[in-house]
Amino acid sequence: MSSVWGIARASSVALLGVDATMVTIEAWTGSGLPRTIMVGLPDAALTQAKERCRAAVLSAGYTWPSQVLTINLTPASLPKTGSHYDLGIAAAVLATERVIPPSCTEGIILFGELGLDGAVHPVRGVLPALLGAKKLGIDKAVVPVSQLNEAGLVEGMEVRGVRHLKDLIDVLRGGPGVPAPPAVPAALEQGTPDLKDVVGVAQAKWALEVAAAGRHHLYFHGPPGVGKTLLASCLPSILPDLTSDEAMEVAAIHSLVDLSIDALPTRPPYAAPHHSASLASLIGGGARIARPGAVSLAHRGVLFLDEAPEFSAHALEALRTPLESGEVVLGRSQMAVKYPAKFQLILAANPCPCGMASTPRAKCTCTPMAIRRYAARVSGPILDRIDIQAHILPLRRSLTAQAPEPESSAVVGERVRAARARQADRLKGTRWKTNAEVTGQFVRKELPLPQGMSLLDSAVANGALSARGVDKVLKIAWTVADLMGASRPDGDHLSVALALRQGEEIVR
Repeated sequence: MSSVWGIARASSVALLGVDATMVTIEAWTGSGLPRTIMVGLPDAALTQAKERCRAAVLSAGYTWPSQVLTINLTPASLPKTGSHYDLGIAAAVLATERVIPPSCTEGIILFGELGLDGAVHPVRGVLPALLGAKKLGIDKAVVPVSQLNEAGLVEGMEVRGVRHLKDLIDVLRGGPGVPAPPAVPAALEQGTPDLKDVVGVAQAKWALEVAAAGRHHLYFHGPPGVGKTLLASCLPSILPDLTSDEAMEVAAIHSLVDLSIDALPTRPPYAAPHHSASLASLIGGGARIARPGAVSLAHRGVLFLDEAPEFSAHALEALRTPLESGEVVLGRSQMAVKYPAKFQLILAANPCPCGMASTPRAKCTCTPMAIRRYAARVSGPILDRIDIQAHILPLRRSLTAQAPEPESSAVVGERVRAARARQADRLKGTRWKTNAEVTGQFVRKELPLPQGMSLLDSAVANGALSARGVDKVLKIAWTVADLMGASRPDGDHLSVALALRQGEEIVR
């Protein structure tokens, strides 16, 4: 920071999605009646920062400029939002008053909100902000002491924690800062449901295993009570752990909505929004700069839409782009932001409004027109992007009847991890890791085609498969072969893949 003619500077970070941009906070004092002016496209929360910072500075026993004070946030054309600029504003103002040396904030990021009594409060987005600052060449930061653990997840950053404005002054003068408080043991979380708790529905379990192994999208449909929701909630239990890079991506997104992240996640996230969810809550939204929605909170994990036909048509259709690209771009009047959204989609639906259509020994009360309208709520373009369909029928015997012990998630998860390892080895040197991610051209041109391709030709000729559907069947065939330990898919694997794609019964 430098000071010339009453000008002092400090630094903070503006977050555009999970991307960071350096923001310089300039404070200038000049002759005139006492007043504070803030420029640089601040939002309402940031405009009010001048009152919060003034009260905090006075409460801490320091002086606020008694003449005209102008606070400028550069780049001036970039919209600024949030209260995390408070520490930077206070530091720049105190530097104009020579409370701290003019050069003490050079090369350091200040990130935190001030209370009227000078206390420093936590803010959202610490992790992506420091990750961005590190990419921009900054390796020092000051954050609220309660978020030191989150800030410590960024390797190579020298981070100091502050609890009060006086602590900030001490740190900027070379002090060590406030040590992190003792970690509070996390409350016991309910475990993810285990596949061994799901009785029967062997076909649906197999479809779930194939979906997990290849990261394929899946659509469960069947009458109420057959276990669609339970099966979907079991999916995270058979998925591999997140890699360190994936965990950092997930934590950065969740940092934008949570005030504290104490450790990197190890398991894939699971999001299950209610069918009344708005378009903004599902895809992301908000004024000025949009916030992440459920599709981004499920990044590297599972997005489950139960009662899929009950979701609004606009919300479902908005899934088209992220399903293909793995990201969502949200445009607003002043700024467009991009969030990662590489999720695995699981849909579940009843066959009709009453739930009993096409169910043996059940009586459906819906008219044929009502059944068709209900099914049409999930459009053809969305269904074409779903890899696997599974129709689940009710149990044919009671749960108390003698039956083989179901496999646990641990057993199934081992097969899934082995299949993922085969895919990673086969796709080494490409930008993909799983079968579902590869392009159609790659699976048709770069990988050997299985025998029995005439089966797909017949399906295309009958209108049962689109061009996208052919590619998806080939990808599923590779996943089935990976689960079976085969070096390449054969005709049997292809027929199984086609049956999974079309929701037909499979004889194993």
